[in-house]
Order: sequence, then C-alpha cells, then structure tokens
Amino acid sequence: MRTSYHEELDSIIDRLVHMAELAEAAIKTASEALLTADLTKAETVITNDAELDRLHEEMEYKCLSLLALQAPVAGELRIIVSAIRVVFELARMGDLAAHVAKIARLRYPAHAVPPQFQASFAEMADIAIEVIDVARLSLHDRDANQAKRLVEIDERMDDLRADQFTTMLAEDSDISIEGAVDVALLGRYFERYADHAVAVGRRVIYIITGQVPEGEDWPNA
Repeated sequence: MRTSYHEELDSIIDRLVHMAELAEAAIKTASEALLTADLTKAETVITNDAELDRLHEEMEYKCLSLLALQAPVAGELRIIVSAIRVVFELARMGDLAAHVAKIARLRYPAHAVPPQFQASFAEMADIAIEVIDVARLSLHDRDANQAKRLVEIDERMDDLRADQFTTMLAEDSDISIEGAVDVALLGRYFERYADHAVAVGRRVIYIITGQVPEGEDWPNA
C-alpha cells in the first residue's frame, strides 16, 4: 500500500515535468507566431491551452486526494503542497502564451511587434524558453542549484522590459498608440512568464531543502 503511495508521489513530479514541457512548447510556438505573424501557430497555441487547464484540474484533485487519504508527513507533505502551487504556475504560463498568441492573431496579417522592438522580443522569447527549460530540469532532477539560477535569468527579462519602456517614452519615439499598447502588454506577458518560472524554482528548493530561499519574499508559501 505504501509502495503504491510513493509511486503516486513520483508520478506527481513526472506530471509536473510533462506540464512544464507543454508550457515550454506553448511559449515557443506563441513567440514564433508573434515574431513571424503566423496565424496557424497562433491558433495552435490558443487551442492547446485547454490541455494545460485540464491537467491543472486533474493534478489539483490528485494532490488534494492524497492529502485527505494518506496523511503525508515531512518531505511527502512538501511535495504535495508544493505541487498544488506548481500546477497553478505552469497553467498560468500556458495562459500567458495564449495571450501572446491572441495578440498575434488580432494583428494578423500585420506584425503585432513594431520593427524597432523585434530584436527585443526575440531576446525575450529566448529567455522565456530558457527559463522554463531550467525550471523543468530543476523539477525533473530535483536540483536546487538549477532552481537558484532562475532568479538571475529573470533579471535579464526585467532589464529588457525596462529598456522597452525607455524606448517607447523617448522624445524621438514614433511608435503609434496601438503599437505602444501591444508592446506594453506583450512585455508584461513575457515578464510574468519568467516570474512564474521563478516561483516554480522556489517550490523546487522548498521540496528539496524544506527552507524558503534566503533573501526571498514568499507571500504565497
């Protein structure tokens, strides 16, 4: 009976890794749709978002069932409680990818990203893929050192976001109101994507060590 229980705990981590893979695929495809004005890819992301939402509900139910039926302790409890939060973070990443895809679809056949911001958003997309990949590996390997890297990667995303606002607000900026709105929204979506990945990393650290990372605020612990 207990062996089956521990197999279920292992399966929770496996499912979280799978959700991270889906989130990574979503942001990659959404970014491609955005940067190349590809309507087919945008539609794919929007349609597939329902799968992450379904897994979110499924995993929450499974975790709550284990809490109610197995009375987990110590490390077991950390895994289950953290998993409930991680599935939320991963589902939100999928939602953000869908938001990016919807803006790409809205502006099609034009590009939603003004030409002067193409390089910035291409770099944001690269960082977004890197950050979810690191989060996925930290989950898969239960690697706290990988998880700690996420804060540094997130800072690069924040810097790009700040640079975008500097460019938009410059005296010689010729960006349209529509373009400024799109850049502001898209920049926020990519920034939040990295924030959610950092939150996943913090949960991984908690699962492994039982400690909140030093110097980190953790209002949702």
